[in-house]
Amino acid sequence: MRIATCGLFGAIGVVAMAGAAQAADPVSMQIGAATQYLGKGVGKSNDQPSYSGSIEVNHNGFYGSLFAATAELSQGADAEILTTVGYRRTISGVAFDAAVINRDLPGTRKGVDANYTEYQVDASRKFGPVSTRFRVNYTHDGFAATQEAWWVELQGGVSVDSKTKATFAIADRTADGGAEYTAWNIGAKRKLNDRISLDLRWYDTDGHEYGNQYDGRLVAALTLSL
Repeated sequence: MRIATCGLFGAIGVVAMAGAAQAADPVSMQIGAATQYLGKGVGKSNDQPSYSGSIEVNHNGFYGSLFAATAELSQGADAEILTTVGYRRTISGVAFDAAVINRDLPGTRKGVDANYTEYQVDASRKFGPVSTRFRVNYTHDGFAATQEAWWVELQGGVSVDSKTKATFAIADRTADGGAEYTAWNIGAKRKLNDRISLDLRWYDTDGHEYGNQYDGRLVAALTLSL
């Protein structure tokens, strides 16, 4: 994995130095509620409702964000907090997003590694109503006993109308000392008004043998932009 790791860091460097900055609101905030919380296709709230909030500040393509959601994991965690710094650029019609993400799971019992860092690069492009995104996420030391881990995802979507977008994603998870599986989801997101959106989505994996958190599930999520 050493060559792939160097390639990922190289991609972050290229994105940070090339292209022109995307214009965006300097501060954005969201709060949300969902029938349950998931991460990388896996249930993280023991099939219970989850509540979340996020804030992002950006300037000239650079951004920092904080996201928190309620969770319920077998190792005791009752929340997940993501602190992210990143950089966005569009180069020849391709939108790049390179980020460093710190994940923390407060409430995890002592002796379990509950704080780790991920490195992520997205490349997205639109073709009329069709959108595509390729994502690579890497950590050298993941949650609990997981060591080096990769998440490689391909997502496609189509705008059904001005307020509705349908998407499908499939991803492969490989990990040293952790669960390895393929995950996918399909669903649609609709803007109910300028500030409120509803997402209805089916999630599943081929890793059902790892536990019920890997089973298929239908999730509804409501978000409010502030």
